[in-house]
Amino acid sequence: MRNTPRAAAAALVRRIEAATPPGRDRATDALRAFAILGVVLGHWLVTALITDSGTLHGASPLQRMPQLTPISWLFQTLAVFFLVAGEVAARSHAAARARGTTWSAWLRARLSRLFRPVAAVLVVWTIATVAMLAAGVGVDTVHTLDQLVLSPLWFLLVLAALTATTPLTARLHPAWPCAVVALVDLLRFGLGAPGWLGWLALPAGWLVPYCLGAARARGAAHRPTTGWALLLGGATATAALVLCAGYPASMVGVPGAAVSNLNPPTLAAVTFGLAQCGAALLLRGPLGRALRRPAAWAAVALLNLSAMTVYLWHQTAMMAVTTTAWFLAGPLPGLHTLPDSPSWLLARLAWLPAFAAVLLLCRAAFAAHEHRGPRARDRHGPAPDGTAPDIPEGHPARPAAMPRA
Repeated sequence: MRNTPRAAAAALVRRIEAATPPGRDRATDALRAFAILGVVLGHWLVTALITDSGTLHGASPLQRMPQLTPISWLFQTLAVFFLVAGEVAARSHAAARARGTTWSAWLRARLSRLFRPVAAVLVVWTIATVAMLAAGVGVDTVHTLDQLVLSPLWFLLVLAALTATTPLTARLHPAWPCAVVALVDLLRFGLGAPGWLGWLALPAGWLVPYCLGAARARGAAHRPTTGWALLLGGATATAALVLCAGYPASMVGVPGAAVSNLNPPTLAAVTFGLAQCGAALLLRGPLGRALRRPAAWAAVALLNLSAMTVYLWHQTAMMAVTTTAWFLAGPLPGLHTLPDSPSWLLARLAWLPAFAAVLLLCRAAFAAHEHRGPRARDRHGPAPDGTAPDIPEGHPARPAAMPRA
């Protein structure tokens, strides 16, 4: 009996390996999983909820410990996500056209996969907000919690817009949207243009890696020299912008900072993303070889199956641990204390397993919303950008075929 869980896991690994199509691009799934995990871990490490006169409000260790800035370089992985999204969307649209599927039908199928899990988040948090207010929880605390839940949704809106424009942007050279971001930054920071102009860089900034992915889908950007040029050129440009042009070194927003590289994206965020895309292209070969191991591939496939659920609920998992501990035990290090010392970071690292455990519960409760309703013919072919991989119907990694506990 002691070996039953291990035997069940081994059987699941074998079934996933046997059901995976031979031509599956496993490296693409691995890069998507890496991007999702980067965002999750980044948020858990740089987002703190501290107590002040009985109220919870947000804080960031990057504000008081700038030496932690490299954390933002490791875990701000959105460029890799948009790189994968562009590649997969371009391939999917080309396949849909070959089948005679209209653009509207193709887009409707893709967006339904993207936004189906959002409904569950909005319903649960609407009920939670009403319940907290009725129970007398302060408006400021409720606002802080709701903001943390809703803020990740901006990226889904950008992704949806870029997906809709795939027929137009699939052949767009990444230099054009990059030039738009550079122009917007020049107007904002050099010529005193109003700050709202920066929001023009929001679609343009993420269109750069999206176009790179689309270029790879049509056969470009496959050579190692392209990866090295992006990695070295992007890193050099980013260093120059930070050291010589006054851009922030952090690749995420820092409370109180005059400029955020991420909200909206600046030229430094774009060049940093280019370096990340270069590294991703160089890693595709090694990742593909590593994922020939059935156990490694099974882990990646299962994570991709619930990628949007993990993304949408990871802040809820962190807040569930934080607020429950607050009500049960009062302020605790790494959860509610001011993030201003290395001891806070060590304490926060110790809390990560608790966040992960609650996230697994959220995944078990809500992952079905990520797969409900797609038509059978939409379950084959290239993986959807940013949702789960298109594992064929009957694949053991699909929820209906998962072994019951």
